[in-house]
Amino acid sequence: MTRIEAILSRNKDLFHPTTPFNFTKDPFFVFDFTKDNTALADVNLNDERSFNDYIFGSLAKENCKVGVGGYGENRTIYSRSDVFSDTENRSLHLGIDIWAPAGTPVYAPADAIVHSFKDNHQHGDYGPTIILEHELEGVKFHTLYGHLSRSSIEDLTIGAEIKKGTEFAWFGDYEENVHWPPHLHFQVIEDMGDKFGDFPGVCKPSEKAMWLKNCPNPNLILNIPGI
Repeated sequence: MTRIEAILSRNKDLFHPTTPFNFTKDPFFVFDFTKDNTALADVNLNDERSFNDYIFGSLAKENCKVGVGGYGENRTIYSRSDVFSDTENRSLHLGIDIWAPAGTPVYAPADAIVHSFKDNHQHGDYGPTIILEHELEGVKFHTLYGHLSRSSIEDLTIGAEIKKGTEFAWFGDYEENVHWPPHLHFQVIEDMGDKFGDFPGVCKPSEKAMWLKNCPNPNLILNIPGI
């Protein structure tokens, strides 16, 4: 266990929920975006209706208001965008996604300041993104919120204080978050390096150990049972 993982584990009961869903009581659907999910073969991921129908049709079929999943998942869905292309494609997901309607509020899990924000508007990217900086036990770390509404970043200022439990952002719609069905990409980052308003949410599988060390499991904060 790394230092930041140990700190998050010791403080896991202190975090405020990042969304309005009660994952210990309300049913939720776990999405699978790996090659093992044969249902994805029938989904046109670059077509708004097809992708949205798959996400929200799955939730309706399972009588769930929210879907989750993704940390450490080796996904096939990123081939739809050049953002993730390289000699070895980036396909290993470094965050947890929470799939729910546009406009769903987002709350700060702990006291924070605004580290940075940006509209990452390339096709398949995050769209509007906010990164918060936190400190626990004298150690700084960051949380990233991707696929937000543009209104989420309109009145932000770098260094602004955001108290634990404050509603500070909202899920974006399909166009705002650059052709993804509404959801939140939530990621924990220890060292931001020189990144500002953006940070890789997907890595090359061959670099898994390095990236997962710097981006520990977000469920240490989310506390979603069974994932």
